[in-house]
Amino acid sequence: MGPGTGRVRASGAEWARDFAAFTLKEAQACWFAFLFFVAVFAVPREGLLGVPRYDVLLIWALLVQAHLVWSGRETWDELKAITLFHLLGFALEVFKTSAAIRSWSYPDFAYTKLWGVPLFSGFMYAAVGSYIIQAWRLFDLRVRHHPPYGLAGLAAGALYLNFFTQHAIGDYRWVLAAFALGLYARTTVVFRPRERDYRMPLVLAFVLIGFFIWLAENLGTFFGLWAYPHQLGAWARVHMSKWSAWTLLVIMSFTLVVQLKHIKARIHIPE
Repeated sequence: MGPGTGRVRASGAEWARDFAAFTLKEAQACWFAFLFFVAVFAVPREGLLGVPRYDVLLIWALLVQAHLVWSGRETWDELKAITLFHLLGFALEVFKTSAAIRSWSYPDFAYTKLWGVPLFSGFMYAAVGSYIIQAWRLFDLRVRHHPPYGLAGLAAGALYLNFFTQHAIGDYRWVLAAFALGLYARTTVVFRPRERDYRMPLVLAFVLIGFFIWLAENLGTFFGLWAYPHQLGAWARVHMSKWSAWTLLVIMSFTLVVQLKHIKARIHIPE
């Protein structure tokens, strides 16, 4: 990460103020995820007032989403994109938890379960989209040297499909990751915490976001929202391989977000 060009080098005090503003805006961008995990910590496993925990979390997630739209933090167009994240995530959950795959499971009862998957689960994927949209607005993000949309869309589609096809024809995530790395090798994201521009390689941003989602996943499994096979007897850390999986999902999510019309104007694609 480095300051934008053409500006006087910041003093230590300015760096500190920029870092404080960066931290605050990151927290604001994570508002959906933060409120969701507040409910995860607060709602006991047996639920509230006779309502199962998974159902309470769904109600809470719907209320938080309504709050974001009502308060103007998200537009109706952005809500459509976030809904797509929810649907794509839920479809992946149904496949991964099916009897033939059993990558993980949701052990508790809920009235709002479909095919063994509680409906609130899609909001965990929607939270990723919400973060990207909020960060784009709060940091006045601009992207330099973005790959052509067609190639970016092809990579995103292949990454998503690999989560399904890996159980039939093998896991090609590292081949696809290398392809995505090549696409975004020159891509940088420019962001503004206060008055100065900073830049970061977009690939590094993907990896960092994936890491923090992996940390959140450890919290979710620790509180028993879902469980991987190696966690059924007692809780254990989520495998590091999930970090790479989340990083690839972040790339897919980012590609969906950039299709929003008002965001495309801030993306530079070299001739």
